[in-house]
Amino acid sequence: ELAIEEFAEKSYRSASISRIVARAGIAKGSFYQYFEDKADLYRYLIQLSIQEKQRFFEAHPPPRGETDIFDWLRWLAKAGLDFQFTNPRLARVTYRAIYEDAPLPDVYRTAIQESGKAFFEPLVQRGITQGRIDPNLDPDLVVFIFSALLTQLGEHLMQRLGIPREALLDQGARALDDPALAALLTDLITILERGLRPHDAAPE
Repeated sequence: ELAIEEFAEKSYRSASISRIVARAGIAKGSFYQYFEDKADLYRYLIQLSIQEKQRFFEAHPPPRGETDIFDWLRWLAKAGLDFQFTNPRLARVTYRAIYEDAPLPDVYRTAIQESGKAFFEPLVQRGITQGRIDPNLDPDLVVFIFSALLTQLGEHLMQRLGIPREALLDQGARALDDPALAALLTDLITILERGLRPHDAAPE
């Protein structure tokens, strides 16, 4: 928990193992019984974040019988925000790993991106099969759009609505009750739906 807090609040370069062990009240040598160095700890936290998010989605499945791609995306965006708002520090660690200049091998960053790709590829194919996504669009590009949007969504909405990260530690997913946030989610799905549907589909 102290390591998650350290890497959530500070960049990789600024995070300090000495500060973590001092706050934990343990000898620095004890840390090296479990991790080789700061990079090893960081990799562990990234993997932990991916695993926790997968468990969260499994525990909060979409409504039974939900098959429409854009209704499913609406659920996914809400569930993703539930995870980010319920686990703000852990989610922040992953966000920093993707978008900040951590001096780590690209394989760590790629692991996060590949986990998103594996998640969204079957979703995009389902949308094409349903006739809800234009089959002439590059499916890999659509996967990238879904992954990038939903990865950055929590950060964007917190800034847009002025939700302090500290407030999430107390409010958690209750912050999602804000009507303005619900309206922005609706706008996001509307933009995606109108942009990705087949050209001959009738406007809704």
